[in-house]
Amino acid sequence: MDPVRNPYAPGAGQRPPELAGRGRELDVFDVVLERIARGRPERSLMLTGLRGVGKTVLLNTLRSQAINHLWGTGKIEARPDQSLRRPVAAALHMAVRELAPRHRAPDRIDAFLGVLKAFAQRAATAGRGGAAPKLRDRWQPGIDVPASSGRADSGDIEIDLVELLTDAAAVATDVGTGIAIFIDEMQDLGAEDVSALCAACHELSQLGAPLIVVGAGLPHLPAVLSAAKSYSERLFRYQRIDRLDRIAADQALCAPAEREQVEYEQKALDLLYEKSGGYPYFVQAYGKATWDHAPRSPITAADVRVAAPEAEAELAVGFFGSRFERATPAEREYMRAMATLALVDGEEGGRDDMDAAVPTAEIARALGRKPASLSPARDALIKKGLIYSGERGTVAFTVPHFGRYLRTQPA
Repeated sequence: MDPVRNPYAPGAGQRPPELAGRGRELDVFDVVLERIARGRPERSLMLTGLRGVGKTVLLNTLRSQAINHLWGTGKIEARPDQSLRRPVAAALHMAVRELAPRHRAPDRIDAFLGVLKAFAQRAATAGRGGAAPKLRDRWQPGIDVPASSGRADSGDIEIDLVELLTDAAAVATDVGTGIAIFIDEMQDLGAEDVSALCAACHELSQLGAPLIVVGAGLPHLPAVLSAAKSYSERLFRYQRIDRLDRIAADQALCAPAEREQVEYEQKALDLLYEKSGGYPYFVQAYGKATWDHAPRSPITAADVRVAAPEAEAELAVGFFGSRFERATPAEREYMRAMATLALVDGEEGGRDDMDAAVPTAEIARALGRKPASLSPARDALIKKGLIYSGERGTVAFTVPHFGRYLRTQPA
């Protein structure tokens, strides 16, 4: 098989050649866009799921849908060490610039940009806790109009964000369209920023304003939002993004191959689904390796067996190993105990991926430690995005098959 023609694309946020199994999510978002365009009330959208299920790819695809509906859009990636103020200002600047050529009153655009500049510069005047800002935070937006005063510049992120997004929505109303802000890795926002974002979305929904937030994050994102505002459970539409079913996984492999006049034998598809578990990133990784090793079409199960070790070696280094290396020895000990217990619980529950959620009390018992003494390791792993707590008193891996990987590594 010609490696130059290999259609598969395992990569972080890289769109696969065939976006299989996400038709429902795309259809739902089309309805959201149309309803808002007609003045109907709609909720902002939150996508949740493990790493490797294609949340970022789907987020980018939804943004393309919004652009096709002539919406203004902006996208940011949340980081645990960065305030929301600066990136959201940049995202809104981009969104309004997309709408500006269709606005009949340039003065209205300039007025909003003045508010936006004041909002952005407020972040540059003082760091968190009133300390002087770091050099990297002394950012000036590329806005030519002077900063306004008395709007979105109080220094209270919740007050300022409500005012800023309300003004941005008014600009979209003037144009007869909407604005969508896309936020990836949303679970990494600070508590104050999450609270401010919830408050802003609440205000926008009450006004029926044409501005929505589309967030993507790990499975515990709903809990993060709920901890910030009790009404967040009713404020957002939540969509769990999971692994592909068998039909969708076969489509993700076969459709790109057919465009290159290549076919798969059924037993090859059976084995590929067994190896990948239906997780989109793994489907692409195994598909790419199999293509490169297959001598001819149709691709056989023997080709998959030959290629699988290469795919697994690449995943072990780039997908699993890079995350494992970020953990301290104490954190690795914690995860190894998790992996062992997850296997037992997964077998008892009939789980074929064998990475079930594990009670923290059982981890402490397995390590012969008091639960309180393990809290620093658990909290650090959650902060690093390696595990999450979906329910009180339990933890699970954020990466599919991570427990399986750990169980193959020497202690």
